[in-house]
This record gives sequence, C-alpha cells and structure tokens, in this order.
Amino acid sequence: MSTADYRVEAVDYTAAQDDLRRVRDVVFVEEQGVPRDLERDALDPLCHHVIARNAEGQPIGTARLTPDHRIGRMAVLSAWRGRGVGEALLLALLAEARRRQWPTVSLHAQVGAEGFYARQGFLPEGERFFEAGIEHQGMRRVLGATATIAHRAEAVAITTAIIVQARRALAIYSRALDPGLWDAPPVMEALRRFATHRTGVQVQILLQDAAAPQHALAPLIGLAQRLPSVFGFREVQDPVDLPYAAAFVANDDHGYYYRPLGHRFDGEAGLEHAGRARQLREEFTQMWERARPVSEYRALGL
Repeated sequence: MSTADYRVEAVDYTAAQDDLRRVRDVVFVEEQGVPRDLERDALDPLCHHVIARNAEGQPIGTARLTPDHRIGRMAVLSAWRGRGVGEALLLALLAEARRRQWPTVSLHAQVGAEGFYARQGFLPEGERFFEAGIEHQGMRRVLGATATIAHRAEAVAITTAIIVQARRALAIYSRALDPGLWDAPPVMEALRRFATHRTGVQVQILLQDAAAPQHALAPLIGLAQRLPSVFGFREVQDPVDLPYAAAFVANDDHGYYYRPLGHRFDGEAGLEHAGRARQLREEFTQMWERARPVSEYRALGL
C-alpha cells in the first residue's frame, strides 16, 4: 500500500529491526515512558511486521501481527499522525490475517486510540486494564463471519464503523432514534464527517415514532437541520409495517447491524457482508416508499 507521501510494506524482522526499533523507541520509550526492556520482547522475531516509510525511505510507522492473532506495537511518528499512516498499517495487518484465514484478530488499544480502532470495526471486550502503566481496552475484529453484539459499547463501535465504511448512502431503521446509540458522541461525529466530508451522500432515517426524538431534542435532528440536503426522515404508517419489531443500519458497501428487537442493543453485525447489507437496504426501500415524510421536522427548519 502506498501514497505519494509514504508506503507500507511487510518486512523481515532481522533485516528491519533497526528501523522498527527506531520508530518504537521514539513513540513508546521516549514519548510514553515505557521501559525499553518491556517494549522489546521475545515475540518480535516470531511476528509478521509491517513498516511505513516516507518518500525518502525513512521509517515513520510500525505494527506487528503476533502468532496468537494479536495486533500490536502500532506506532506512528508524531509528524505523520492524522495522515492515514496508522490506518494503512492496520489495513495491511488485517489483509495478512485474512490471507492466513484467521477468524478474528484482537488487540490491546490504548484508551486514547479506542475510537480509531472502533472506526475500523474493532469491538471492545472486557474491562479496561493497565499495561506498562497505560490504560488499555481489549478489542477484537471478526473477519468474514458475523459479529455478535451484546452491549451498548459494542453497538456504538460497530455503528461507527458502518458509517465510516459507507460510500454514499446509509439506511437507518429505528424506533425513536434509540437513546444511547444514535446520540452517542462517536456515532454523531461519524455522521457529521460522513455528511460534510463527502459529496452526493444521503442518509435516510425511517422511524416508528417521530414524536419521541423531537420531544427529547435528539441531537441527530439538530445535525440534520444544518444539513437538510443530506438527511431525510420518514415515519412508518402502513399497517403492514407497523408491527415490524427490528431495527438496523445498512450502508452501500458491505456493512450492516441488525437488532431483532429494536429497543435492545443485542444483535448481529458485519462489515464484509454485501449480500445481507443489500437485503436490508432493499427491505428498507420498500418501507420507505410506503412511509410518510416527517413534515413536523421540516417545520423546525429541516
């Protein structure tokens, strides 16, 4: 993987260990205060390593994949952060894990980076813990198969990833904009970026109860008021649709999150399931065409 500014490549540990250590020593040892004897371990020679280099061939980022299916030692020099290097490193490791036909990969995310990994489809698991004096959150990414969603934190993470993955369109079916999910800050930020950083995008939101989120001053309505060309709301009214108990979000790529009972967070999700995502969008379109536009939102300036 490469851009005009940098490239990411797999490297042999023995040949590249000086470059790998050069980046990791700066990020982990100097910046974060991790003891050097903890940063370097016996796993290094056994891991699959990737390195990012700038146009001059200098190392600017590293990451590794361990034999026990764990991603680690993700490090990017400060001058290169926010330029897609970390994402490129992560995608390279996920591609290698798929090549090896691993069903899942996991990692220990520093809490400050949890949102970054959530946007890439990693779900939190277990309680937070301290490692080398730094607070971490265990996370996992299911590859190929569907992921089981059980808790709000997982729901927020996978919804964020589905929004980030979308190309041009999102279809959202919700009872009443589900407090705890569609007002979660990571979800709201992902929607805002989707709506403002791309052209020709569309977010269609189909509700069973349009009055409840309006009375609750749901922040998503406020966002939609500022971006009326992107967001559309309708409310179910056809008798054939009123008994529908589920809720879901599906994008126009391969991502979906389906909850059999719309008032609960538990359900199933996937980021590599074009068929299921397409099926849900088609089901959504049929209900959307039978639904009424939410004119009372427009009266507020929408």
